[in-house]
Amino acid sequence: SSLQFLFVDQKCQIFQDMNNHLEAVLREKRTLRQRLIKPRCQDSLPIEAPYHKYIVELLTEAVTFIEKLESHLQAVRSSPQIPTLMKDMDIALTKTEVLVRDLEELTEQILKWREVQKGVHSD
Repeated sequence: SSLQFLFVDQKCQIFQDMNNHLEAVLREKRTLRQRLIKPRCQDSLPIEAPYHKYIVELLTEAVTFIEKLESHLQAVRSSPQIPTLMKDMDIALTKTEVLVRDLEELTEQILKWREVQKGVHSD
């Protein structure tokens, strides 16, 4: 179980690093969007006419990606709660196992008591 928690802890660390990186990208969202929308031919190699359509599509995709970034970040932000949830589930599982054991013992006692009662009534 400790190995499981170590694995979850490592995953959380990866998520946290990813989260920090994505938040940094999001902070630059406005700048990135302006850079994507601004015509690039002014400060780079001119794009030949047949490829203009593809460049427009690519820029549209890039802007959509940046807009969707916030919802993905929200999902990543919730990941640090995973260890707590795992711990709560572990506690719940332990309590359930105890209850099952108690129920099995109680069932055995009831069955024994029934046998005793049958013996008493048959005498």
